Amino acid sequence: MKSDKSKILVSLAPTALQYSSMSKSKPKKKISRRKFLKGTGAALAVATAAPKIEAQTPAAGVAADAVPRSMIRVTVNETERRIEVEDRWTLVELLRDHLGLTGTKIGCDRGECGACTVLLDGKPVYSCSNLAVWADGRSVETVEGLAQNGGLDPLQQAFIDHDAPQCGFCTSGQLMSAKGLLTRNPQPSADDVRAGMTGNLCRCAGYNHYVEAVLAAATRSASPTGRSLKEGGSR
Repeated sequence: MKSDKSKILVSLAPTALQYSSMSKSKPKKKISRRKFLKGTGAALAVATAAPKIEAQTPAAGVAADAVPRSMIRVTVNETERRIEVEDRWTLVELLRDHLGLTGTKIGCDRGECGACTVLLDGKPVYSCSNLAVWADGRSVETVEGLAQNGGLDPLQQAFIDHDAPQCGFCTSGQLMSAKGLLTRNPQPSADDVRAGMTGNLCRCAGYNHYVEAVLAAATRSASPTGRSLKEGGSR
């Protein structure tokens, strides 16, 4: 009996081993949270970007062709120019991006800070809030047009003498507003200067210096010697 039992156990041994190996499953590879997110993120990016690129490419070409354009004639700093512009361009875009006159700055780009001020037919305007096509047949003066024959305008010199520019970003707009003011009113009072330059912000808070500079420029222009009263000039 014992020999029979041992034979049966021996014959069953391979089967038991088989089941034992089948019951042990292969160890699963652990994927970290970072790898999982990285993989799914990349897949989603590819899946979402592809249709957008396909959809936008033809649309961009159509939109560029559909933008209305106009030929305008404008006098900039006493030089007449004829240029084709897109009807959506602002005056500051025309001056900076297409005429290379980068002295006019873009600050807020919504008609609040005054950094983009230029003279349009002698009057200060925000060039970020005026379309280029509106300047057709008109005269524009920028800060580049102030200096003549290699010499600074008296207003520019007064700004230097009175330390008006601080960081300098708003200075071109301040100059053009002051120039427009002195053209209208050659002998302004301090209150006139403050009122005339209200639309120009200075983040460095150099307002008193600007007022002093404009008053000094007005005094200098009224003096026969071209010097301010402080410098020994006379009316």
